[in-house]
Amino acid sequence: MNKNIVLFDMDGTLTESRQKFDSQFLSSSLIELSQMADIGIVTGSDLDYLKEQLGPILNSSIRYCLHLLPCNGTKYLKPPEFPSQDFQLTEEVNMKEVLGKVKWRRLLEILINKQYLATELDIPLTGQFISFRGSMINWAPSGRAATNEEREKFVKFDKKYKFRKRLLAELRQELDNAGLENVTVKLGGDTSFDIYPTGWDKTFALRYFNGSKVWFVGDRARNPSGNDYEIHKACEPRSFHTDGPTTTDSVIFNIMQVIKEDL
Repeated sequence: MNKNIVLFDMDGTLTESRQKFDSQFLSSSLIELSQMADIGIVTGSDLDYLKEQLGPILNSSIRYCLHLLPCNGTKYLKPPEFPSQDFQLTEEVNMKEVLGKVKWRRLLEILINKQYLATELDIPLTGQFISFRGSMINWAPSGRAATNEEREKFVKFDKKYKFRKRLLAELRQELDNAGLENVTVKLGGDTSFDIYPTGWDKTFALRYFNGSKVWFVGDRARNPSGNDYEIHKACEPRSFHTDGPTTTDSVIFNIMQVIKEDL
């Protein structure tokens, strides 16, 4: 592994929210960066969706120094060593086992009830509302099956009524009342919530890179309710906030200048 590794969030950082990676836009910057640092992608999404978003870049020259860290890094896939080898899953943890049967069922009961109450609101209702990813749950009140148009409608509703902010506070109180103080809830992307055992935020990914200089770039870093907040703080002063791929491109350039000065 290189002395430096630059970790990126995915949605809102390397891609627009829920969109595929634009290989013509950022790939040249990442290829240049990969010549002086390893690259990691730490996201709340699971592996299948992460691979879908990355697309052709998984088969580019970057792949040999690309670390995949889905589910906040609670799953870790090492880079392949030769062309015919795929990314290798080396670490994985299980939320259900950590919580135990009683607390797990209580958590689901709370989420299902909150989802039922959401049906009374004027938001799109599509499908796949509660997604269990092994080490975390993603809850999307409008459903992860939403089209771009339906997502935009939900985002407008959320901004107007502060829906997720209010729901976050309500959910936190209900979890505490149910003895689930050790479960963390964060805003995930523009439409959902990430739910996981306390400590399984994106700083979980840092344990794989002891001895390296770790950089981080993410868009949900400034607000404590955002899922990039903890890792952004942990990586300071080598952490950067972005508001999308255009800004990320500039951030990559600045990181490379600093790394070059250290070489």
